Amino acid sequence: MTIWLCRLLLALLPGPLGDSKANTFINNSDFSFRPIDFMRLKMLNEQLEKLFLKDKSPFIDILGQEEAKQGIKSALMQNRHIIIVGAPGIGKTTMAKNIARLLPDLEAIEGCSYNCAKKNPVCPSCRQAKSHKPVRISGSKRFVRIQGSPDLTVEDLLGDIDPIKALKFGPLSLEAFTPGKIFKANNGILFFDELNRCPEKLQNSLLQVLEERKATIGSYDVDFDVDFICICTMNPEDTSTEKLSDVLLDRFDVIYMTYPETMDIEKKIVLMKGRKLADVSEDMLALMTYFVRLLRQDEKLEKKPSVRASIGLYERAQSNALLEGRKSVEFNDIKKVLVSVLSHRIRLKPSVRYLESVENYIQEQFRKNVENAKWQSHLEEQESSDYR
Repeated sequence: MTIWLCRLLLALLPGPLGDSKANTFINNSDFSFRPIDFMRLKMLNEQLEKLFLKDKSPFIDILGQEEAKQGIKSALMQNRHIIIVGAPGIGKTTMAKNIARLLPDLEAIEGCSYNCAKKNPVCPSCRQAKSHKPVRISGSKRFVRIQGSPDLTVEDLLGDIDPIKALKFGPLSLEAFTPGKIFKANNGILFFDELNRCPEKLQNSLLQVLEERKATIGSYDVDFDVDFICICTMNPEDTSTEKLSDVLLDRFDVIYMTYPETMDIEKKIVLMKGRKLADVSEDMLALMTYFVRLLRQDEKLEKKPSVRASIGLYERAQSNALLEGRKSVEFNDIKKVLVSVLSHRIRLKPSVRYLESVENYIQEQFRKNVENAKWQSHLEEQESSDYR
């Protein structure tokens, strides 16, 4: 009764607020998206299934990680949403972007915020329009990223009423609604980086969308059959995060990624991702990756250095060489940047950090394991072993 009374009052108001033609947006019964005709439009998992069965190695941007790759292909073929769990700098975001690039081009409707396919539009604007101008959108352009943070709101995710447009078109008009990132990920990838950094209220807003494809905005129900794949990431070592509820986790499959399996793979990643300014010999490259991997084995560390540490040593050593007027990297170029590159990327356990600073610890480990040791012989042992 209250709802209908409010509608009647709005209809009696002068100007845009009382324009009955404008009051066509969300009113609990009028605004609902008709189901997608999936017979006319292949779902994303079907497109990926065809690709995975044809190409056994589609993830060309990631070296190694064969177990994780197999798990991701298996999950996506069954239209599962996934959480990629792993330490920083191991390629979680790169993997998600690689998946987006695998999606075939979509013939969409130009200017549509929902990425409506021309063959089967789903949003009210495209359904009401008499003609559509097609435009081809690549998979990488349908990659919608959400950066997890405590100040992220439900409106950022689902959408909200734009007050400026509401004054112009009416508070319940279609034009007043600005879709959130979930709707913009239709026919694409919704990438949620650091999901466990989001507040509980925002986590709860995902439950309905992931399971039922139905979102609730304020007092309005918006039914939207959106076809997207949700790929989230988590850093298990980050303690300043929110606990994910069992109900939310139950809507995902979890894939674990690790540090590069072998030293050879890590060196290839460094050469592929690092910027080259000067000559770096095989021995110098091996020294950098050897020391970083040595720190990962250190039982006194509770936070391990990622591949970004290896890339950082590689790039900064080259800069030092150029600043010294040389075109090739020498031993001292690496030694000078150790603390700058590594000190914030590792964390000592409490039993150690109160007795020694992290800067001194890095220099001492380098002196003991590299300068005063036959590190080349240790390197051969590392390359023959398979550890992370």
